[in-house]
Amino acid sequence: MDAIDLDDVTLHVRQDGRPGGPPVVFANSLGTDLRLWDEVVSRLPEGLHLVRYDKRGHGLSTAPPAPYAMGALIRDAERLIEALELLDVVFVGLSIGGMIAQGLAAKRLDLVRAVVLSNTAPKIGTRQMWEERIATVETRGLSAMSGTIMERWFSRPFRESPAVTPWRRMVETTPAEGYAGCCAAIAGTDFYTTTAALRLPAQVIAGDADGSTPPDLVQEMAELIPGARYDLIRGAGHLPCVEKPDDYAAILRRFLDEIGHLPEAAS
Repeated sequence: MDAIDLDDVTLHVRQDGRPGGPPVVFANSLGTDLRLWDEVVSRLPEGLHLVRYDKRGHGLSTAPPAPYAMGALIRDAERLIEALELLDVVFVGLSIGGMIAQGLAAKRLDLVRAVVLSNTAPKIGTRQMWEERIATVETRGLSAMSGTIMERWFSRPFRESPAVTPWRRMVETTPAEGYAGCCAAIAGTDFYTTTAALRLPAQVIAGDADGSTPPDLVQEMAELIPGARYDLIRGAGHLPCVEKPDDYAAILRRFLDEIGHLPEAAS
């Protein structure tokens, strides 16, 4: 287990693959930890340097007092990359992780060479919606919301199977402070102008059963970025890396190959 102390927050980090290999950094969705990527990481070629971390207030990272600003989450990501002495990173972000990716790419092109924007958008929901969610977390806890969250996250066959149980539990055990803090960050974010100005390789991924960031919203974001590739994974909701890891890993590998980010033996 690795922990990176960034003064105001300590981030839990896991590194897999080959140190010094082409770096790929993964950022998780709201209410999940770095285990979100387990099934994708295990399907990627050897020789990559794969970095996952729990954002502030999630998993085994510390939970500073809420609310959080999106700028703080972006700063956490850039400080983590700098602390690990990584360059030319491909940054993979899902949902709020994808918002972090958009902001980081706009701010630090010296660190990020390409992005994968999964099940995300420049703006997600309304401020009122997020404020209501924060109020629910603070008064009733995440257990009161977990059933609704599962409906937004997963296709019907998945959420009606035993496989959904660990994900429901992951949500319910997320620190309330961290969840509410990140809700506030999403509520205050509108990256339409920022994302439309991006000029770097971008892979965009959506799930056809996504109840949080519907495919039309995700495709709209893809159209903002010149040259971005858009892929729709069928039979998957908001977390296609969980429901369809083979499809997800294949898209990611193809993108890494197209931009020359695979180890020579794997390309």
